[in-house]
Amino acid sequence: MEKILDKFLRYIAIDTMSVDESPSQPSSPKELVLSRLLVDELKALGVEAELDKDGYVMGRIPANNGKDTPKIGFIAHVDTSPDAPGECRNPQIIKDYDGGDIPLKGVPGLSLKVSEFPELADYKGQTVITTDGTTLLGADDKAGIAEIMCAVEYIVNHPEFKHGPIRIGFTPDEEIGRGVVAFDVKRFDADYAYTMDGGAVGELEYENFNAARAKVHIQGRNVHPGYAKNKMINAIHIAEEFDALLPAVQRPEHTEGYEGFFHLTGIKGTVEEADLDYILRDHDAAIIARRKEMILEAAAFINKKYGAQIVTAEVKDQYRNMREVVEPHYHVVEKAVKAIEMAGVKPKVQPIRGGTDGASLSFMGLPCPNIFAGGLNFHGKMEYVPLESMEKATEVILNIIKLYDNE
Repeated sequence: MEKILDKFLRYIAIDTMSVDESPSQPSSPKELVLSRLLVDELKALGVEAELDKDGYVMGRIPANNGKDTPKIGFIAHVDTSPDAPGECRNPQIIKDYDGGDIPLKGVPGLSLKVSEFPELADYKGQTVITTDGTTLLGADDKAGIAEIMCAVEYIVNHPEFKHGPIRIGFTPDEEIGRGVVAFDVKRFDADYAYTMDGGAVGELEYENFNAARAKVHIQGRNVHPGYAKNKMINAIHIAEEFDALLPAVQRPEHTEGYEGFFHLTGIKGTVEEADLDYILRDHDAAIIARRKEMILEAAAFINKKYGAQIVTAEVKDQYRNMREVVEPHYHVVEKAVKAIEMAGVKPKVQPIRGGTDGASLSFMGLPCPNIFAGGLNFHGKMEYVPLESMEKATEVILNIIKLYDNE
């Protein structure tokens, strides 16, 4: 069998950054490079697999246990976040990590510091894979892909491993909230599924944020500054004033656990006009509704103050908390907890401070909790993943399959 590290390094070297502004499906043709590779690798293993017109890879492994066993799916996404370059060709592999700071050698003076990321010390003695400081690592979610592919390879190479029907799915555009917009749940043909898209080893999630996005446009009025008194309306300053109307303590950097937030993800502007992008998050549906109202109230306040339609705000829902549709099938969570314990890992059941394809899939009729992929510091150049965590995730996949076979 090919080592999981070799698979992972091959996948992260492919730039699969999704593009938020793109109207195409998938959002970038770069994503298809990895998707085609995965289809080829699945077929080389003897697995029935296809890539459809919308960029979804689906694979099927028939049962070999002679029993009526539920069809179980495992899903990961091929794209990486647009927040940083996604072609990781110079990862650092630190064997027998000593528990100290890790210099990121692509950027002089930049380091992963234990003082800033204390959880690093938990992986002392393990093999830690980092970026060189110039790109994302891509563990979100190429670690999940590698884990699933290793499990598939094991199953194919060990016919004595008994299992029911298994489904494999790789999706595009998860990072921009469009991961399963065209996913054909009926064609995927699974009873239950798991996304391998969580964080640190042991994490298991079946509830996530309710999510919305707000786009705010500010129309200013540019006048020569020498003659601007009582005439100029500076859109940049109005943008600052708008943001100040939202509670500063409810930003991501000040929240944790079940606490939601307003997150200003982008701002651009001139005196004439400015645009702000926000994401709104909360586990509580009533609170996310209130957050949306606050965006519109801030716009109304600015317009009343300046006596014109200076601000226009558009708020759209993105995804919902999957807890309400997963809990009626709570055995899928219990199976995952047991599978993690069987791997010698302590399960950590917690809410996702984000979202996964599984949230939308759960509302589409496919209950889909989220299991750790092992990576940390996603969406930034400080991203890293312990090799042993990926190995444990593969073991968890196989354990879940065993548990369904033993029903």
